[in-house]
Amino acid sequence: MADHPRVALIHATKVAIDPIEEAAAKLWPEAETISILEEGLSVDRAKSAELSGDLVRRIVDLSRYAEAAGADGVLFTCSAFGSAIERADFESNIPVMKPNEAMFDTAFSYGDCVVMLYTFPPAAGGMEDEFREAAREKGSTAQISSIFCDGALDAKKAGDDGAHNRLIADTAATVEDADVILLAQFSMAGAVDAVRARTDIPVLTSPEAAIEEIRRRIEQK
Repeated sequence: MADHPRVALIHATKVAIDPIEEAAAKLWPEAETISILEEGLSVDRAKSAELSGDLVRRIVDLSRYAEAAGADGVLFTCSAFGSAIERADFESNIPVMKPNEAMFDTAFSYGDCVVMLYTFPPAAGGMEDEFREAAREKGSTAQISSIFCDGALDAKKAGDDGAHNRLIADTAATVEDADVILLAQFSMAGAVDAVRARTDIPVLTSPEAAIEEIRRRIEQK
């Protein structure tokens, strides 16, 4: 492995970029990260309840582009393309990773009642399916339920991080009897302190767990 491995971070929205780049700089400063933004993915994904064949092809093509650009591993940062990212990983010669795999694995250690907060509606169903599949693979009996944080993503896109964080924290404060709360999107990571101030339930975010896992996969190749 190179002294400075290249990790391609592929985004479907601008608001996912800062959280993962900050996590990479903190946890793996030796790595060279390159960000690839394709906002059309989130625009088109929001128009359909199902992940279309066209979107699958675009995800695979982006992964191939990153590999051609010299990436040693690829991390997608949008949670709404799970099965397409799995396809890209299957067809790739380098690790290609979904954004929430590592966070899910951590969540299993907290207990059986998992609540996921989300801000982008198309992401929820696929993430729940991924969680249940991961639980089966790990032999976990954990169950997941999801709650939408209405208006939070719009606030984030408008540049109002304070409102974004407050709306997510307000939603978290309504959660009872959960063993752990997950913040689904990378773009939600900045709300974690506000959320933790409103609940005694442990709260997990995905960027740091994802960087640690993509590093492990690259280093073991």
